[in-house]
Amino acid sequence: METSKVETHVYYMLHKPFGYLSQFMSNAKHERNKKFLGELYEFPEGVMPVGRLDKNSEGLLLLTTDGFLSNKINSSQVEKEYYVQVDGAITASAIAALQMSVNIGFKGIKYDTKPCKVFQLEASPNLPERSKKIRDARHGPTSWLSITINEGKFRQVRKMTSAVGFPTLRLVRVRIGTIHLNRMAPGEVIKLDILKVD
Repeated sequence: METSKVETHVYYMLHKPFGYLSQFMSNAKHERNKKFLGELYEFPEGVMPVGRLDKNSEGLLLLTTDGFLSNKINSSQVEKEYYVQVDGAITASAIAALQMSVNIGFKGIKYDTKPCKVFQLEASPNLPERSKKIRDARHGPTSWLSITINEGKFRQVRKMTSAVGFPTLRLVRVRIGTIHLNRMAPGEVIKLDILKVD
């Protein structure tokens, strides 16, 4: 009697540092001098990042060979929480607008974001210092927000804060579902036996 082969997958969590692209390599000429994830860790063949963080964003990135799980995480079933430093003293009306819906552009098409969770953090979060300095207080106040979305449009959070008049200065993803960044250092990789996001 034939036994079916059970497919085994590998799972990793990574604190993506500022300045790295969420990919392993590129043949594009304009990306030859960029930094890639493969410089941080020797990932086995077939491992792919689940969703992406743009070059200037930091924080939790999951990687796996499990396409089913990857699709689930990228769907609207799983929350993604970001700590976002914005330029200026955030207003209650701007927070309310972010919570309800804002109109942003996506691939040349206007898009209304879905309602999401947004609140102001009472103090600056305890995050590792970024490799590229954020402008200092002499240039005016900044505010820290927690923004939790179920979507994941390209540069969505940055576009959202800009749409309400408070451009993003720093963006760190701190949670995907039930997986938290916690105290991981930038560039740190943790191999997981199993990955459950709910």
